[in-house]
Amino acid sequence: MPAFDPKKPSIARVYDYLIGGKDNFGPDRDLADRLLAISPSVGLIFRENREFLARAVSWVAEQGVTQFIDLGSGLPTEPNTHAAAQSVAPAARVVYVDNDPVVLSHLRVEAHRDPTVMALNLDLNDAGDVLTAAAGHVDLRRPTCLLLGAVLHFYPAAAGRDLVARYVSALAPGSYVAITVGQAAPGAETDRMVSLYSAGPHPVRIHSPADFAAFFGELEMVPPGVADARIWRPGRERVPAPAQRATWTIAGLARVPA
Repeated sequence: MPAFDPKKPSIARVYDYLIGGKDNFGPDRDLADRLLAISPSVGLIFRENREFLARAVSWVAEQGVTQFIDLGSGLPTEPNTHAAAQSVAPAARVVYVDNDPVVLSHLRVEAHRDPTVMALNLDLNDAGDVLTAAAGHVDLRRPTCLLLGAVLHFYPAAAGRDLVARYVSALAPGSYVAITVGQAAPGAETDRMVSLYSAGPHPVRIHSPADFAAFFGELEMVPPGVADARIWRPGRERVPAPAQRATWTIAGLARVPA
């Protein structure tokens, strides 16, 4: 686990502040406020990201999948993964994976309250370790839903593809993978935002829709496929065009074929 340093901003705590949470510190709020000064909609796109993930989780649970692994889950927020899953399947089991000390303290409280929840203090890059530990809580021989919400924009495209592939190789047929990344229109505003966000330990990247689609490899995309998170609705191939905005979240859900 990285050492806890309240003087340095944390991605998870910046995210928490931007969606209206209270588990953050001065440096987190300072960075978030500077991001908001550049792009006032940045908080909105993170809320839309969370709403997409909740819709995807609920839909996957409706398909009969009751196991979820949330990689780089961040601080628990509403609606969280296990609440979304259990609104459909009350016995659904969720593994949260993160290595931020503040995140883990909250996740462990959730796990203590609810035996269907597991909190893993692991780096999501260590796929083998994560999957081995998760196997003590979920049965990977059965369909499982993997979540990578607002994670892969911290990876080069090739590294993101490799990371997803390592996890997918361990998933049973009928499993699902949900992914989101931040998107921004080219221009000075985006350049300033990327530069500011990338000043920390995790540089951010703006992936093209084609690079984003490639994260799913040969998986079967659930209609409407790759889409703006605001309008992604499962099973709908045609969706109305969203209002244009400088920043948004791109999202997708795909199935591991038999």
